[in-house]
Amino acid sequence: MDLFEHQARELFEEHGIPVPRAEVTDSSKEARGIARRLGGRVVVKAQVRTGGRGKAGGVKLAADPSAAELTARQILGMDIKGHTVRTVMLAQPVDIDAEFYVGYVLDRAAGRFLAIASAEGGMDIEEVAATRPDAVARVHIDPAEGVTSAKATEIADAAGLPPRTVDVLVRLWDVLVREDAVLVEVNPLVRTSQGQILALDGKVTLDDNARFRQARWGDQESVHDDPLEAAAAAKGLNYVKLDGEVGIIGNGAGLVMSTLDVVAGCGARPANFLDIGGGASARIMADGLSVVLSDPAVRSVFVNVFGGITACDAVADGIVQALDTVRLTKPLVVRLDGNNAARGRAILDERAHPLVHQVTTMDGAARRAADLAHTADAA
Repeated sequence: MDLFEHQARELFEEHGIPVPRAEVTDSSKEARGIARRLGGRVVVKAQVRTGGRGKAGGVKLAADPSAAELTARQILGMDIKGHTVRTVMLAQPVDIDAEFYVGYVLDRAAGRFLAIASAEGGMDIEEVAATRPDAVARVHIDPAEGVTSAKATEIADAAGLPPRTVDVLVRLWDVLVREDAVLVEVNPLVRTSQGQILALDGKVTLDDNARFRQARWGDQESVHDDPLEAAAAAKGLNYVKLDGEVGIIGNGAGLVMSTLDVVAGCGARPANFLDIGGGASARIMADGLSVVLSDPAVRSVFVNVFGGITACDAVADGIVQALDTVRLTKPLVVRLDGNNAARGRAILDERAHPLVHQVTTMDGAARRAADLAHTADAA
């Protein structure tokens, strides 16, 4: 279950991560009173479970309580990537000296968590990761050891973060473990002009399988404003809609994230994040393809699988099942490697669908998917 920003912020505050003062409302009239309590000048932020709010006009600075009411009225009801804004958060503004990115995500393929950090956070972090991947540090974490001060220092040094972020990295790990999360991130984590470290924005995804241990979220549903995300959730899929043209399917969060970066490096935009997991069955593979192919923005699909617990022949069977139930009108690029890869490739060769392209390397498959997407756009 994805939390709203204000919910993630509450968790950060509970675990000792500094955040600006803020309040949430669904009323533009009430926004005036909140702004007055917060000192007059505030940042008004749309509360939706998606990124890109700033570029969509969902984050604005209001100079005084009157402006806060007007701004809240403008933002409430907005559509941001298919998500309707029903609440806004008003927060005290800060003078920013530098912006950073920090986060932890479950890497199922590696059987560990992955720390991701950069000294260049903010709205353009995706572009930084795509164009200059060396500016984004990736450090695996042994879940049995966790993030100690020494490990946090290693992460900060790898990303070029200031020493004062080490404590936040330790506390952010505490959020992930104690709240049963599979993803926590802060973007941006900022250093103010006074030298204070603050979390200005946060994202937390909780493990639905741990709800029995997290009573505070028991009365909340995993709400998905996007119909594709709702359809994927109904099938038990870990799917996030993105603003691109190349559909992405992989087994393991780390592999999928790397695939997003490689596709972006080939000049194309990923259309989604879809992790079918380390033990995905043929049925899950078929369900995943069905959801991704339902996205009208998708021009090509890249299936990137490293066979381990899930053998490549089972993945190939899933693709064939999907081809028997879903009319394929978009090219499908498949890269199979690892356990039973040869058998999986043979299954797809036997099916011989004209729109299925097999490429043996990850980079080569990403280039093919990007080229096919651009060809479809040109047509």
